[in-house]
Amino acid sequence: MKSIHHLFLAGLLLLGLGATTSAPVSAAEAPKKPAPTMTEITSRDFKTFSVREGVRLYRASFSNQYGMEIVGYMFMPANLEGKGRAIVIGHPMGASKEQASCVYASELASRGFVALAVDQIFWGESGGIPRHGIAPDLYAETFCAAVDFLGTRPFVDREKIGILGICGSGSFVISAAKIDPRMKAVATVSMYNIGEMRRSGIRGSVSLEQRKKVIAEAAEQRYANFLGDPQVFTGGAPFKVDENSPATRKASHAFYHGRGEFVPAGEPFEINTRSDKASNAAFMNFYPFNDIETISPRPMLFIMGEKAHSRPFTEDAYARAAEPKELVVVKDAGHFDLYDRTELIPFDRLERFFADSLK
Repeated sequence: MKSIHHLFLAGLLLLGLGATTSAPVSAAEAPKKPAPTMTEITSRDFKTFSVREGVRLYRASFSNQYGMEIVGYMFMPANLEGKGRAIVIGHPMGASKEQASCVYASELASRGFVALAVDQIFWGESGGIPRHGIAPDLYAETFCAAVDFLGTRPFVDREKIGILGICGSGSFVISAAKIDPRMKAVATVSMYNIGEMRRSGIRGSVSLEQRKKVIAEAAEQRYANFLGDPQVFTGGAPFKVDENSPATRKASHAFYHGRGEFVPAGEPFEINTRSDKASNAAFMNFYPFNDIETISPRPMLFIMGEKAHSRPFTEDAYARAAEPKELVVVKDAGHFDLYDRTELIPFDRLERFFADSLK
């Protein structure tokens, strides 16, 4: 008498489910990702950044390896000849490419680099659902996809590509560089370890019970999202401050709802800089500094403001990183000052770092 196990296998074979191998899908049969695009932008009138003289600006569009669209602004030296050195630049958490990262990209392009400021997946012009979703692995993938794009352009030397992350993107570029050796140099500015900040706050200001409450609320919100209820958002820069507000909230408001205010087309002002509540808990599993030493011998540059509330994150990363590494402390600068105050941003040091590292 045949065993139940043999009868089960026979049934699978009859259904066509018992094969131990499957034929690979050919490139011709696989779904096609949209081709990358580059469209020149001739306007030089932008509220949050300026396009430097001698720099050409393009809107770039390409897909990550999961078929999700990434959109960025690419700044190129007008006199570029041959294959240039390139830098991918990530914006602060909750921002878009127009805020901070284009300030850096425009300046670095005027100094001879191809500079690509990308909108993070789920944010700005880039694709992805839910909007303002939290997915640290996909955030790292955005930088890997940007290297895919740049490294296949005829005007970029694929062996000379670096990355730069501002605020939350500082932790995302570290997580990307750990798994992508094509990124030959890594720089961070006003870095946040977003995982640690969401778990424990600045200097341990968030208790375990508060953390559990955030996780429970995010999990509960998934039911509502699954049933098609309206999306709910959390966190973000304050919409209002007064004389009694903490200095960091005043500084955040002064940038996001002042000199750096930008609302992507079609996006309600009310959700600007806020995160999707149901996916918010994903940051609790994000530990970007684990294994940071494996980035070596690729060089790392850490830049922070002397008065930045985020200093502990940069100091922690610098302490864990292996050589070669350098820490630059900008005198009298706060966290948000290094987003766009060009008189404080150490562009000369950034230029030397990438010029030396991308030889």
